[in-house]
Amino acid sequence: MTPERADEFSTVPAAYVHVPFCSAVCPYCDFAVVAGRDDLIERYVGALLGEIALTEPWRPLGAVYFGGGTPSHIESALLGSVLTALEDTHGLEPGAEVSLEANPEDFTAGRAQELVEIGFNRVSFGAQSFDEGILVALGRRHDAFDIQTSVENAIEAGFERTSIDLIFGTPGETDRSWIETVSSAVDLGIGHVSCYALTAERGTALGREVQDGAPGPDPDLQADRYEVADRLLEEAGLQRYEVSNWARDGEECRYNMVVWAQGEYEAYGNGAHGFREGRRFRNHRRVDAYVEHVEKRLLPRAGTDRIAGWDGELDRVFVGLRRSVGVEKGEGTEALLASVEGKSLVNAGVIASRGNRLVVTRPLLTDAVHRSVMALSGPIVRSDSHA
Repeated sequence: MTPERADEFSTVPAAYVHVPFCSAVCPYCDFAVVAGRDDLIERYVGALLGEIALTEPWRPLGAVYFGGGTPSHIESALLGSVLTALEDTHGLEPGAEVSLEANPEDFTAGRAQELVEIGFNRVSFGAQSFDEGILVALGRRHDAFDIQTSVENAIEAGFERTSIDLIFGTPGETDRSWIETVSSAVDLGIGHVSCYALTAERGTALGREVQDGAPGPDPDLQADRYEVADRLLEEAGLQRYEVSNWARDGEECRYNMVVWAQGEYEAYGNGAHGFREGRRFRNHRRVDAYVEHVEKRLLPRAGTDRIAGWDGELDRVFVGLRRSVGVEKGEGTEALLASVEGKSLVNAGVIASRGNRLVVTRPLLTDAVHRSVMALSGPIVRSDSHA
């Protein structure tokens, strides 16, 4: 993808819909999810419809993303009612990307067909690994055969795009296991793969286990795993277009491209984050609090932050540097390059200027670049002196 094409996503209207329900909460998960609350599903969907109704009509959406949680855990008709409400309120652009996350174990041929008929055209599977032992360690409820079957079901049903997520660095994972996992993903012939490092987040079951002395992910080993994935995926024709995402040309996730281009997007559901008219907003994380607010005909906002001026420039650089094409230079990049931290990053070959853009050339160190960006105190003030 060219830099110009990547930047065009800044003008594409998008929407995110959060579906928090899961069969079980994975030990590493720190998202806004719930398990064992299926009795709340219909009431929650009613709240989603209510929140959409509280939103002012906008432009037709070019990308819609149902994330979670596990959107495929709830009935297709309920997902369809939410998609219809979005279309009635905002409209959908011709050819809009309509994506959902799914787990391999519940993505039957019948479910795939229902979702295509409703209007979904892209699906992202939480595969995580093709190693049975690693899947057990991660608390997953599917096996490698389920992954293959779910992808086949999606393709046969008419999904235009399929993607899978993989996790690397699980204790007990071997070099051979990871190579076979990435190779198995490539063999499926899909157009998009995401690879994420396992993290032991505080408050998760995994985080508590590591705190109590269990072995945790090894950062050095994870760096090696990342480089292996990058090599294997690029050899297979999938180019890295963001820190953790690889795709064949034209199969990049459009919703994510909007976010990384600092485009505007609506957000619905508990814990959902959106960005409209220079403001980032976040909804209440607890499902009950979210539902109760909407049922009182109140927007379920937990907070709103104004992103403008210098803060807006830092935000542009922060999100844009996740992309392999980086960001167009401006006050923020100039300030970074002039800072002590920025100069160190340049000297270490972590960031580099390419024409009128700044890019991260060592994606494993993107977090370090982000810390340096957020530490910038203000724009450069130049003064000319004459002898």
